[in-house]
Amino acid sequence: MLKEPHPGRVKTRLGRDIGLTRSAWWFRHQSAALIRRLRDPRWDLILAVTPDHEGLQSRVWPVDVPRVSQGGGDLGDRMGRQFRTIPLGPVCVIGADIPGINRARISEAFKALGDHDAVFGPADDGGYWLIGLKRTRPVPPRLFDGVRWSTEHALADTIQTLPDHRIAQVSMLRDVDTVADLRALANSTQA
Repeated sequence: MLKEPHPGRVKTRLGRDIGLTRSAWWFRHQSAALIRRLRDPRWDLILAVTPDHEGLQSRVWPVDVPRVSQGGGDLGDRMGRQFRTIPLGPVCVIGADIPGINRARISEAFKALGDHDAVFGPADDGGYWLIGLKRTRPVPPRLFDGVRWSTEHALADTIQTLPDHRIAQVSMLRDVDTVADLRALANSTQA
């Protein structure tokens, strides 16, 4: 899931620290690198884009990668729509602002769905960088209801919307929301 990378539309908290144009530039290049890293014959890569019309027509993303619109609503509405409309089978939804995502991490998540109904890739801030559903039964109608997005409760709240689901967790990763996150990322790649 990704947004068209315009200043003021993406990474606004990071933009307060480094400027909106620079944060949009970071997101655009991070997203492009992620798309390149995740091309793999083991799964279908689909970009869920917003805003809908502009994202579907964008020249920013590779033309050979299929796109669908996210539609309206909050993050839960938009992610839930992907789980309910993409053809049957296991699906993992990720954000585009997590530099640590690679093929091995995605493979780990799909493998976890072999004997679990759902999988999460937790983020160190209490949220998550990945949610996957096996989808061998209907998607819960209240999936994402009441989730406190952009808080340390997002993962726990989302798990509560999946009653009677066997849930796995994979590697914890850091997303980039602030300049402190960028610094931590730079320090981890230098270590």
